[in-house]
Amino acid sequence: MKNIDKMESYTKKKFIKRFNPNKVGQAGKLFGLPFDYDTSEIVVIPVPWDVTASFKDGASTGPKAILNVSSQIDLYLERMPDAWELGISMLPIEDEWIKKNNQAREYSTGYINHLEGKGVHLTDEHINLILKNINTLSEKINVWVYTKSLEILNDGKIPVVLGGDHSSPLGLMRAIAQSNDNVGVLQIDAHADLRPFYMGFKNSHASIMHNILKVNEIDKLIQLGVRDLCKQEADIIKKDDRIFTFFDSTLARERYEGRTWSDQVNQIIEELPENLYITFDIDGLERQFCPSTGTPVPGGLSYNQVIYLFDRIAESGKKILAFDICEVSGSDDQWDAIVGSRLLYYLSNITAASQKLLSFV
Repeated sequence: MKNIDKMESYTKKKFIKRFNPNKVGQAGKLFGLPFDYDTSEIVVIPVPWDVTASFKDGASTGPKAILNVSSQIDLYLERMPDAWELGISMLPIEDEWIKKNNQAREYSTGYINHLEGKGVHLTDEHINLILKNINTLSEKINVWVYTKSLEILNDGKIPVVLGGDHSSPLGLMRAIAQSNDNVGVLQIDAHADLRPFYMGFKNSHASIMHNILKVNEIDKLIQLGVRDLCKQEADIIKKDDRIFTFFDSTLARERYEGRTWSDQVNQIIEELPENLYITFDIDGLERQFCPSTGTPVPGGLSYNQVIYLFDRIAESGKKILAFDICEVSGSDDQWDAIVGSRLLYYLSNITAASQKLLSFV
């Protein structure tokens, strides 16, 4: 085993020595970096999945779109100049999941149109069959993500999920909870995602937080930027003492009345437990940063606000165990993917810094 470790260390040093971060990155490699699985500290699991999207699909194309634009990112970070040497890579996007997603999406679209009265009529028998098949397939992709996540964790690396809709990371969340005690989840999102069985889908993008709160090891859920929820979700937030929600309207009102973002971040960090998982639905941002996301909502956080928040979390000593980024659309203008790729790069390095794998200058 020691010989293998020495070989991997030698290979990584060779990659770093031969790579010039000032030149154009290699197309087809995440961020144009030279690393592979063995030489990476962070391994990204792409999940091309948006079967339960209730308004607009496209998130299934997010992983490929982010991969395609990521090599155009300049790798220098002012506070972490050598961050690119960490080692970040992405597993191959599996064609089989793309095929299954596209097939199932045809059925879910017809079913959703039926629910919304858009000229599609389905019998109860047909509806039950659609729900059974999609719920079964959704659980299969959750198990696949869970298995991949555990493999990465067992290899001493940090797993990251790149969705896909917001149902995509449930398997990673379960793996992190199983491998750690007293885990809290920081959710950046326009939506509360606390609906049980939304539209009959057990693993809906609108149910991800409801599902993860069933896991005993999850001690706390801190929601940030929520501005679109139903009464059922509002009641759950009020009744469940594990949930603390920073509503977008409250944050905005406080800033209008003179409270600084720095002070608000102090309060957010006070609510965070020591062990943290971050789940980032890109619609938590203002729409200018994600114009093609599946369920956009007015309001939200700015890009620089979340970057500042991430810096402060790492500086506070909280440990980010893993994270996901979801609901990035592979839109034609590639803007959503550009924003998503930069968030992926920055949050990867902040996660490493929180685990003492990188240092701030």
